[in-house]
Amino acid sequence: MASDSLTTSSGTPVSAASTTGHPAGDGPDPKRWLALAVIAIAQLMVVLDASIVNIAIPEAAIDLGISQANIQWVVTAYTLAFGGLLLLGGRIADFIGRKRAFLIGLAGFAFASALGGIAPNQELLFAARGLQGAFAALLAPAALSLLAVTFTDPKERAKAFGVFGAISGGGAAIGLILGGVLTEYASWRWTLGVNVPIAIVTMIFAVSLVKESRATGDRRYDVPGVLLSALGLVALVYGFSKAAEEGVGWSDPVTLTLLAAAAVLLVSFVLYERRASHPLLPLRVVLDRNRGGSYLIFLLVGAGIFAIFLFLTFYFQQTLGYSPLESGFAFLPFSGGIIVGAGIVSQLLPRVGPKPLMIVGLAMAVAGMLWLTGIGETSSYVTEVLPALIVISVGMAAVFVPTSSTALVGVEEHDAGIASAVLNTSQQVGGSLGLALLNTFYASAVTGYLVDNPGTSQGSAFVQGYHVAFIGGAVLLGIALVAALVFISAKKDDLPTEGALAV
Repeated sequence: MASDSLTTSSGTPVSAASTTGHPAGDGPDPKRWLALAVIAIAQLMVVLDASIVNIAIPEAAIDLGISQANIQWVVTAYTLAFGGLLLLGGRIADFIGRKRAFLIGLAGFAFASALGGIAPNQELLFAARGLQGAFAALLAPAALSLLAVTFTDPKERAKAFGVFGAISGGGAAIGLILGGVLTEYASWRWTLGVNVPIAIVTMIFAVSLVKESRATGDRRYDVPGVLLSALGLVALVYGFSKAAEEGVGWSDPVTLTLLAAAAVLLVSFVLYERRASHPLLPLRVVLDRNRGGSYLIFLLVGAGIFAIFLFLTFYFQQTLGYSPLESGFAFLPFSGGIIVGAGIVSQLLPRVGPKPLMIVGLAMAVAGMLWLTGIGETSSYVTEVLPALIVISVGMAAVFVPTSSTALVGVEEHDAGIASAVLNTSQQVGGSLGLALLNTFYASAVTGYLVDNPGTSQGSAFVQGYHVAFIGGAVLLGIALVAALVFISAKKDDLPTEGALAV
């Protein structure tokens, strides 16, 4: 991204002269660092929500009677809505005003969190999680855009985005511990309810500290594009989920109908975007070799890695008998590996270029995922789980950092924001699809093992299911490795000075 004129998450150019509430010539906002604190807290809440709920899933499943086939919807409902609406959320924020979108996003996120926290059944919990994702899709790009227009000095902007990035990277670790504490000493419901007071306090301070700004020019929305893409993705994920249900399977008419509908809707989306005057996703952004390869890698990595948290959470709590808090601490090395690894990779990237780092990182991730297929009912965390987590996390750092840069290689300034948003969308959508697909494999493996081995323990069947899911994750990461080999051609001198930021 250029330092003197940044584009927002919807791709609209933003400069001091193109915003309202802080026009050019007024000088820097005297409250900008306090505004950064408010924006960072909102970002932390969004990041926390993914990891904090993961730890609580086993308890929620028992409390609400959620089946193994449906449990992934606690995560998938959120990631699908978040990823599917992220591009639209950025455009809405640009048009209605970023501060207004920020406040609406906070209020909606708090309401959805409260609704999920009091949900008496799985249906309302899934709906609340989807609503959380929808408001997060408005809140996250609004926060990113507010940073861009609040900090106009290149050095200050770099510091602000550094804080934002650190929150994004470290927030997951905080969520793991907080989720364990709340689940163990209060209730799984508080992993959702805790968002309410945070959002309310943040809103109160945001009213006076955050300045309004909005994009100028044409403000038309690509409503057909939104409907086609969102419905297509929902049909695809739901089709995978139906295949996991007992008595349904891949050949069931309902499954086949959903998958066929998904194919028609998504193909129609691409065809419509080719001729739309104001496309939700300009195809020129994704058709570039390096950028398109980066998005594919993030989609596949999201699909493979999200499975770790869901299935290892069940493994820790149901198989090894860990408490929710112990499970949270068990994941900490993964977050630490990514944070430390990202620092090292950031130093190596300008020297060796993106492709070697991606290849090494993805190879490590595949090896770590296959390592996890050796876990059993009485495995040692220190000798059999921890090494795999460290290998995968360091490998992921070697993927995330360079891919965030190659996602912006050669992009025009007015498309930089949309290029960043597509990267985030790819990760969230990949996570949704991966969870649905791998949960299908897991459920089928558990059922098949119990049928083929009558009299065996349910714990053995669960472990067999975990193995199948981890193999599936390794395959997805392996495909990402092939994509890096085939598509990524950028050299170190081709990289932009700033990478895309994940929200």
